Amino acid sequence: MTVPYAQQLQAKVADCQHLLSGFDSLKFLPAQASSEQGFRNKAKMVISGTTAQPTIGILDADGHGIDLRNCGVIAPALRSLFPVIENFIKELKLVPYSVPQRKGELKHVILTLSDTGSVMVRWVLRTKKHFVALRDSLPQFLEQLPRHSVVSVNFLPEHKAVLEGEEEIILTRRTTLEFGLNGVPMHLRPQGFFQTNTEIAAALYRQARQWIDDIDPESVWDLYSGVGGFALHCAGEGRAVYGIETSTEAVAAAKTSADSLRLGDTHFVAQDATEYALNAGWAPDAVIVNPPRRGISAELATWLNGSDIQHVIYSSCDAKSLARDLERMGNYTPQLARVMDMFPQTDHYEVIVKLERKAS
Repeated sequence: MTVPYAQQLQAKVADCQHLLSGFDSLKFLPAQASSEQGFRNKAKMVISGTTAQPTIGILDADGHGIDLRNCGVIAPALRSLFPVIENFIKELKLVPYSVPQRKGELKHVILTLSDTGSVMVRWVLRTKKHFVALRDSLPQFLEQLPRHSVVSVNFLPEHKAVLEGEEEIILTRRTTLEFGLNGVPMHLRPQGFFQTNTEIAAALYRQARQWIDDIDPESVWDLYSGVGGFALHCAGEGRAVYGIETSTEAVAAAKTSADSLRLGDTHFVAQDATEYALNAGWAPDAVIVNPPRRGISAELATWLNGSDIQHVIYSSCDAKSLARDLERMGNYTPQLARVMDMFPQTDHYEVIVKLERKAS
């Protein structure tokens, strides 16, 4: 964080170019810079300390709280909510969970900010001891939140290093947090995934849409589609688009967006990406993949390599697994790449690559 931002960005491009240096055909477009601070639209805060003096932040190695309410990478609109959270902890007498002692009730508060200004607040509790108090305080809580916000309670009874449990109860009538990236409505449910940097997510989707429009395929698969960012941006008249995602919550959110846009030939399926591709019985003209850090499976890479799909767009948050997967897909020529700085003040970045099938 002490390194000047321009130098950070240059180092990320150099790292990506080094990791992908085995592909001589690859041309790098200018990197997409981010805001240097206040860019995180999500704050996953551990609640520790006491009811009278709660700590909102992270835990040190011994399980004691470190307050991060003034963290510079968190969006100012989220930081402004921390006093509200603290006041409700005190007023409702919520007992923070102690990791060393394995006692207490309130484990985390997870905040997400939409580009519309509304927020999602998720209280993560160990048991349902405080649930009634939180539910009954909802009208007063909503008065201090922006309009169209979503509030839920999640239950994590186990003592383990995860942020949330399986059970979630939404307290508000509104069940999704709506984003409006590039004029495309997108919906996030409480247990869904959304990129943590809204500005760069919008730029990433614009880049993919431009490449898809340049190719102009009649059919597109968006594998690992999440809440449908790539699929929704690339949908259009005369183009069949399929988004494939394991999370049923994310698929439901993507369908809500598609319905609001009246996209008749855009479909979302809750299924494993590899399983879908290997069993679909047909292949599209173009495929977009946006896998987790581990990259796509060896089976999917082999299937893509042996298919007759003409174009692949690969969005990766780990250039090492990307390089491995590109090696497995030797029947494609990587043409263009662009570093998208999704994670300023860290060594991490997103990179998007356009590939074209080699002439046989």
